[in-house]
Amino acid sequence: MSKIIIIGPGHPLRGGLATFNQRLAKEFTANGDDCKIYSFSLQYPSIFFPGKSQYSDEPAPQGIKIESLINSINPFNWIKIGNRLKKKKPDIIVVRYWIPFMGPALGTIIRRVRKNKHTKIVCIADNIIPHEHHLGDKTFTRYFLKSCDAFITMSEKVLGDLRLFEKKKAAKLIQHPLYDNFGEAVSKVEARKSLGLAAEEKIILFFGFIRHYKGLDILLRSMADKRIKEAGIKLMVAGEFYGDKKQYAELIEQLDIKDRLILRTDFIPDSKVRNYLCAADAVIQPYRNATQSGVTPLAYHFEKPMVVTNVGGLASLVPHEKVGLVAEPDPISIADAILRFYQLGENYFIPHLRMEKQKYSWANLVNAITKLAEENTEC
Repeated sequence: MSKIIIIGPGHPLRGGLATFNQRLAKEFTANGDDCKIYSFSLQYPSIFFPGKSQYSDEPAPQGIKIESLINSINPFNWIKIGNRLKKKKPDIIVVRYWIPFMGPALGTIIRRVRKNKHTKIVCIADNIIPHEHHLGDKTFTRYFLKSCDAFITMSEKVLGDLRLFEKKKAAKLIQHPLYDNFGEAVSKVEARKSLGLAAEEKIILFFGFIRHYKGLDILLRSMADKRIKEAGIKLMVAGEFYGDKKQYAELIEQLDIKDRLILRTDFIPDSKVRNYLCAADAVIQPYRNATQSGVTPLAYHFEKPMVVTNVGGLASLVPHEKVGLVAEPDPISIADAILRFYQLGENYFIPHLRMEKQKYSWANLVNAITKLAEENTEC
């Protein structure tokens, strides 16, 4: 039995990172390891947080040990937590890295831990080069990366970005495991009834936090395509705005597409996720740029075909005209792909989805982390 610490968001913090970390902790525990999440007492100062709340109203996940201890902006806290973990001597620390803002805190904590000459540090890098750039990004990222022993990325894009900073240390590409912790699928009829949606309408889904790089504005322009209107296709937008929502409201009015939209633009709690996925005919990811997406493994789990743009690592995760369709990040190309989806029909994609999703297991990720820690020697 190994002692494992995951450093990253956990309940009561909400969002995809917390969900991922909790599911990973569950897998380590099922594997016989002693696993705990070290989360944040302060993740983002409220002035920097673009959404309505950082916290979930849902109960804590059962059977997972979470301590909310890390203050992202307090250097004295970083030293304290680093010294505590150094004394605890975990065998492996799995540390999540998603934005350079976290580089100083996480890098300092890990530097303290490494002084015990025992703990191996494996980073799961969601992003190396951020979607939205700020002064100090490269400096903070370099500081953090130097403190790690080995890396896991979940897309070729992030692996390539990592090698711009760190050329020698061990790194492995592992596909993002399926989000199988939102329950089993329900029928489309049942899901739509729970959401108050018409049973027979054609509905596509944009799901998740709304940020500029995710290209919702491009998709809205696709919805203004005359062919989409004639086909009777509606777009459901389910997720909270992270940024100025006024521009989207103005665009919707300008395009005169309000009657083709179903807007559910509040945070979607975990207990409601499956209803939104199961209610949709397909999931649409019209991103301007991307590394990987947590929406993709959600779609795989609920066996929903995807329309994605040919940016970053998205296309490699969605074999074209098998589990979904790949378009260019422009309104006409996306509209073409949506129409092609309905031409082929949802059932066309299901056998391919069921075959492809077998690659995405949590056990595979746990085994990769363990192997990297066992094989790695300090660089």
